[in-house]
Amino acid sequence: MDEVFKALADASRRRLLDGLNTRNGQTLRELCAGLDMARQSVSKHLAVLEAAGLVTTIRQGREKLHYLNAAPINAIAERWISRYDRGRVHALADLKRALEQEPMGNPEFVYTTYITTTPEQLWQALTDPAFTRRYWGVTFESDWKPGSAVVWEESGVRMADPAQVVLESEPFRRLSYTWHTFTPEFGEAHAMDPEVLAKWAAERRSKVTFDIEPHGRMVKLTVVHDDFEPGSTLLDGVSGGWPHLLSSLKSLLETGEPLPDPDPDATTTDLATAG
Repeated sequence: MDEVFKALADASRRRLLDGLNTRNGQTLRELCAGLDMARQSVSKHLAVLEAAGLVTTIRQGREKLHYLNAAPINAIAERWISRYDRGRVHALADLKRALEQEPMGNPEFVYTTYITTTPEQLWQALTDPAFTRRYWGVTFESDWKPGSAVVWEESGVRMADPAQVVLESEPFRRLSYTWHTFTPEFGEAHAMDPEVLAKWAAERRSKVTFDIEPHGRMVKLTVVHDDFEPGSTLLDGVSGGWPHLLSSLKSLLETGEPLPDPDPDATTTDLATAG
């Protein structure tokens, strides 16, 4: 928390976060273009933000793309909003929402969190139905080999499709697969608005990638959900659901218990954690 508050205390670093909130996934050159600041100074500020967990980076060819990361803001919100009257920290809640919002101009969601566990345990939590059911409410059927089918089952609905497949699989390091099919049965199970379901079903299939990296006694987990269409309505849904889902995964691995559902009456459109 100290590192996060120190990082946010500098006006230049807040401007960098504002820039990423406006358009995520920028290179160093693009970030420098919007600031009256030397390239070296911008690099130093980005290093502070990355060390605090407020920015995460992904290499794309020779370039390094920078993304806003909501995990530290979630941690601040959970600690302070849960202990004090919500009205007293309304500004902090607004900041949390602003940093979690995925700009419509960039069709992907990126989130990084650190979990006190091992790569082996995290891999099991991502692939073993006994684990995924507890924090996600979803079970998977797959041998997790590249090209193999991935069958989803959630809320009594079984979702199988030839295009639901494993794309990449390096045990304990990296896992990627395509997202599930939005069927009428799925929409009915979640009381989804038929118009929303139709829009989601009409969009091209997205994919999710989990990168697992040892980090001392912890594991750094970076989740990238991408391949959305420009202006995707599904992107809005999953961007709101992933932070709670990953916090619940972290809680399960560190304490043995997942987080409670934020709203037991919420639909998939509200939470988007089930898909």
